[in-house]
Amino acid sequence: MTVVVAMSGGVDSSVAAALLKERGCNVIGVTLQIWPSDTPSEGQGCCSLDAVEDARRVATMLDIPHYVLNMREEFERSVIADFLDEYSRGRTPNPCIRCNEHVKFSALLGKAQALGADRLATGHYARIGRDAEGRFTLLRAADPRKDQSYVLYMLGQRELARLEFPLGDMAKKDARTLAREMGLPVWRKPDSQEICFVGTEGHRAFLAQRRPETALPGEIRDTSGRILGMHSGAAGFTIGQRKGIGVAAAEPLYVVDIDTGRNIITVGRWEELMATSVRVGAVKWVSGEPPAGPIAVTCKVRYNMREVPATVRPLPDGEWELEFVTPERAPTPGQAAVFYDGETVLGGGTIESVCRGARQPVEGGVQQ
Repeated sequence: MTVVVAMSGGVDSSVAAALLKERGCNVIGVTLQIWPSDTPSEGQGCCSLDAVEDARRVATMLDIPHYVLNMREEFERSVIADFLDEYSRGRTPNPCIRCNEHVKFSALLGKAQALGADRLATGHYARIGRDAEGRFTLLRAADPRKDQSYVLYMLGQRELARLEFPLGDMAKKDARTLAREMGLPVWRKPDSQEICFVGTEGHRAFLAQRRPETALPGEIRDTSGRILGMHSGAAGFTIGQRKGIGVAAAEPLYVVDIDTGRNIITVGRWEELMATSVRVGAVKWVSGEPPAGPIAVTCKVRYNMREVPATVRPLPDGEWELEFVTPERAPTPGQAAVFYDGETVLGGGTIESVCRGARQPVEGGVQQ
């Protein structure tokens, strides 16, 4: 079996390639060239020039062919443009999810097929199974601390039929130990944490460079409308943010609303972040078959959180309401809401609006 492995130059994808080679697969390593031409790329996590070189070193050691694919246009169009648009609207995007959806598991899957591969493999921590009807299922990783199923919710039957996640049953510490035992030159390399394309100055500087209108000063108000201070650009803040707001107060204050139209940031107390439900758009179901009515699920509305119980129900306009059993802190428009049944990922979508009361959410923002 021929398997294309998406090699980011990190420990996980390198171990995935090595395991598949040991399994007897015909392995082809592929690294994506995606960084913008106006962004310095050395040392910037996955797919930087340094990462390409690390992937090449691993491929040479494993004696497998290695290709670098230029996907700048796809990445600029599907990931960076979305990132800029979402922040400009006062939302908080997840570029890793957009990259998975439009680049890694769409464009790259097509490239793998063109190379004659039977499968595409990555170093993601998740598992693929089958249900009683024979449909593919997406499952949480065996290591809950490293589980990445949240950022893979968009995978459907077509994708899962051609994917491999060799690390899904492995703990991260075991993957690093295995990398050392195999002599892989990247075994000490730390995990990438930053957004790969924004540069060392961070996402707000990137926004200001690409969208100067997002860096205009404006007011910071409390929930009563009182002006507390000024900010240097509403875009780039996120709901629930506490640090870096720039106002002094007797009690901790958090961003509770972002109005980029009026260029106003609203801050409030912890309890003013609590939401009863969210509206979720662009929902995708792993099975390909959405439920006909409300279903009980557990859910995540941000990457680093424990799942919480909720009910998800279809709405007449094609969106879905996700109602929490108990109010949830700071769900954020632009982030993903992902639905689970035990270990199984049912599906997910993008949070469009948040409801902090008994009324239905309003479109495109936060309802107090």
